[in-house]
Amino acid sequence: MFRTALRNVLAHKARLLMTVLAVMLGVAFVSGTLVFTDTLSNAFRNQSAKSYDDVAVAVTAAPNQKDPNATPGLSEQTRQKIAALDGVASATGRVSGFAGVPDKDGKLIGAGWSNKGTNFSPGKDGKDAAYTFTAGDGPAKDDEIALDKETAGKGGYQVGDQVRVATNGPVETYTLAGVFTTEDGAVNAGGSLVLFDTAVAQKRYLKPGHFLDITVTAKPGADADKILAAVKPVVGDTADAQTGKQLADEQAKDIENGLSDIKKMLLGFAAISLFVGIFLISNTFTMLVAQRTKELALMRAVGASRKQIIYSVLMEAGLVGLVASAVGFVLGIGLAAGLRSGMDAFDLKVPAGDLVVGATPLISALVVGVFVTMLAAFVPAGRAAKIPPVAAMGSVHAVATTKSLVVRNTVGGIITALGGGAIAFGASQGGDNGRMVIAGGAFLALIGVIVLIPLLARPVIALSRPVLKAFGVAGTLAGQNAVRNPRRTGATGSALAIGLTLVTGLSVLGVSVGAAVDRMTTDQIKADYLITMASGEGLSQAALDAVRKAPGATAVSPQQAGWLDMQGHFASVSGVTPGDVEKVLNLKVVDGSLATLAEGKVAVDDKTSAKRGWKVGSTLPVEFTDKKKGTLTVGAVYEAGEFVSPLLLDTKVLNAHDPKPYIPQIFVKMDGGPSAAAEKAVMKSLGDNPAITVMDQKDIRDMFGGAINMMLNIMYGLLAMALIIAVLGVVNTLAMSVFERQQEIGMLRAIGLDRRRVKRMVRLEAVVISLFGAVVGIALGSFLGWAIGETLKSSLPDYALVLPWGRIGIFVLLAGLVGVLASLWPARSAAKLNMLAAIKAE
Repeated sequence: MFRTALRNVLAHKARLLMTVLAVMLGVAFVSGTLVFTDTLSNAFRNQSAKSYDDVAVAVTAAPNQKDPNATPGLSEQTRQKIAALDGVASATGRVSGFAGVPDKDGKLIGAGWSNKGTNFSPGKDGKDAAYTFTAGDGPAKDDEIALDKETAGKGGYQVGDQVRVATNGPVETYTLAGVFTTEDGAVNAGGSLVLFDTAVAQKRYLKPGHFLDITVTAKPGADADKILAAVKPVVGDTADAQTGKQLADEQAKDIENGLSDIKKMLLGFAAISLFVGIFLISNTFTMLVAQRTKELALMRAVGASRKQIIYSVLMEAGLVGLVASAVGFVLGIGLAAGLRSGMDAFDLKVPAGDLVVGATPLISALVVGVFVTMLAAFVPAGRAAKIPPVAAMGSVHAVATTKSLVVRNTVGGIITALGGGAIAFGASQGGDNGRMVIAGGAFLALIGVIVLIPLLARPVIALSRPVLKAFGVAGTLAGQNAVRNPRRTGATGSALAIGLTLVTGLSVLGVSVGAAVDRMTTDQIKADYLITMASGEGLSQAALDAVRKAPGATAVSPQQAGWLDMQGHFASVSGVTPGDVEKVLNLKVVDGSLATLAEGKVAVDDKTSAKRGWKVGSTLPVEFTDKKKGTLTVGAVYEAGEFVSPLLLDTKVLNAHDPKPYIPQIFVKMDGGPSAAAEKAVMKSLGDNPAITVMDQKDIRDMFGGAINMMLNIMYGLLAMALIIAVLGVVNTLAMSVFERQQEIGMLRAIGLDRRRVKRMVRLEAVVISLFGAVVGIALGSFLGWAIGETLKSSLPDYALVLPWGRIGIFVLLAGLVGVLASLWPARSAAKLNMLAAIKAE
């Protein structure tokens, strides 16, 4: 039977080509994902290990448990004590924070979150082992800095140039003393690194004479564990101490966990591609079995058992899967290399290292490819085994019995009903639990629709008949051919339906959320500008004071983040400016007045008020961040919004208990509204700080909308593989259908259907099948998008369903285009058939 299977594979290699391509693409996705994530993991692990090569012990300042508001830090005296311990070669103190450098156009170099500043800490030889200088030297004066080589190159800076350095305070100008290379993670992440003199960095980021970290190196032969044991009593509970090896292992574990989510996501989309491929493979083997009815019946007549027939078909599938897996694995390695190069092209730096091709990706590729192919061929193999020996006497293919169709439709209807019910129930529940129920219901509904899709084929495709009639005889024949074998049409359409279900669902959800965010921004923000730090850190009090002095600023209020302990319940509170907050934010007052904020009273949102039973006049015992206790009176109740916390207080009240306020946002209203001149005035008041972002309402909407569109584009890209496989399925079905209908096409040619109309017939059949799959997928995807959206209403009050008709129209047009492109080869083959030879074919 193995020889028979091998002969059949070689005899039908052209017809199995699309199956090989489908499996190959799916396997390439799987193996490429595994190789890519293994390569990234290995590169980052090696970088982490390299950065701790010379570290015996790493000490990090810990928060003060007795006084959470106290600034953590390790004193110079502590560093000297550690340096004097037995076996210690050196103890280097570090202090770091945000620092950004603009390019020649004043734009921040780097992503903001990966821009870092730290201190240059030279040893007795005047060098800092963490940095290798390619030009100049480290900063030796208060007004000097050093830059990493990448940042200096992007900014066009050379030693001796004046460089503006931005932090969360005023911009300052320094002289560039040197340029260096480093293995620092911030630089490798595409950010920048600024080195200051130690005293300057301490003053800027912590406090004079203190460090956040101390790195300990060991003398030759010294034991790191013994040094760690000696360091712990010195630092006590003011710091955490670990050996360099422990820290490297911990970071390697964090890297592994971080990449695990990426791996799971990519493998999830690979699974979708393979799932779509199952329909193509099953269709192929079903048609091959049907076309070989006489051959298989003859094998049964000469003694082959049903098991042997099944084994023969499964071995054919296994051989196809093995070849496709091998090619797919090689393609996957190329895909991984391309992804890595692509990250460099988008300035997402990856540490240097070889491509890691281990045994796991190879074994996974072979197992997945062979298993999926054999699984898809299992049902066709079972049908092949049921062909009776008497079928060798005729050429009529086996037709599904009425009983089998009734059973299939009944099962499909039940599964679909259960799935639809679960989706609707999940939508009514809302929240994370509701989304979990929807996920289970979506799977059931998708399976149910796939089972039912042959039943749907006739009525849905019947809707296209009036349009098809416009194309004459070719259109009429195309409509009839599309429903001649509903199972085949359904299996082909299913592949497209799955892809478009996911694409449509994501589009509906993304566009609806985007519209809700737009409404939220328009409805809740009156301010002309929103000011934030590019790094995501808080703005300084000096920045707030500066904006208030900006020419034309009529109202300025921060959204200062804080918290209160309310008898064991921690509540988030926003510090705002009374009198100005109403002008920059649309806070709808339900009861009381926001003017009472100026009297030291607290405003509460309506949800918290209802939940806690508070109302205007209620007195609330509180404990502030400095552990001082007090009583606040509720002066107003307002509708909950997305841009402020559940509680509002005057910044003066919060600042009395928090000497270092955290200000993530500042809202500004300008005389005359937003304009280029107004924006320039705000920027100038902040010293043209490139690390500070000034956004108008359009920028705010674009910020949220850009993130949503980026997510959708990534998802579209990942689903593209599944859609490509679906296209291959249409090509495959049409090509094999043309081969199967040679005699019929020959007869049509003989009675006057010319080659042009034969091509049109095949093209229209492909378009009809593609549009059928698109209609099913778009309908199911819209339903899923609606259901998931319903679960977001509690966290996004402005959410409302928006059907993206423009995108849906594009999906329909693309489905039609897919049909046209997929039909090119089959239509050409059908038109080129020799009329007499086709009529003689069996």
